[in-house]
Amino acid sequence: MKTKNGFRLRTVCGENIIVAEGIKNIDFSRIISMNEPSAFLWQKVQDKEFDEDLLTNLLLEEYEVDEATARRDIEALVQKWFEAGIIE
Repeated sequence: MKTKNGFRLRTVCGENIIVAEGIKNIDFSRIISMNEPSAFLWQKVQDKEFDEDLLTNLLLEEYEVDEATARRDIEALVQKWFEAGIIE
């Protein structure tokens, strides 16, 4: 997997959001908001190839969470990222 070109994480008024850069990515009908852990993961893998194992390991290294919970959370996160169209 890889983050799609043209999407960048920004902090606006204390909120982490994904901002589309460039005309082809503009869709004002939805804003992609990220909590602290998902923003952390996005920053670590932006513009790089990654898989669920890498995301899980990053989550385990940064946060106090057991592996089973981390894997479930990563599966859900990746699904949301695909649905939002920000990874491929």
